[in-house]
Amino acid sequence: MLAGLCEIGGGYLVWLWLKSGKPVWYGVAGGLILVLYGVVATLQTSGFGRVYATYGGIFIVMALVWA
Repeated sequence: MLAGLCEIGGGYLVWLWLKSGKPVWYGVAGGLILVLYGVVATLQTSGFGRVYATYGGIFIVMALVWA
């Protein structure tokens, strides 16, 4: 869940910066959150393939809820 929030939230902040004319710190914060997403994924104890496949399904649901 945390990885999904980081990916969606970080991407959204970058989108706001580039498309909605928000201040540059939106883009910087979004970029840092996206880096955090990459770190969170590596903290899982199972194999990467299994975790990433499960995350894909969770991400789709979270993206639909976000929308």
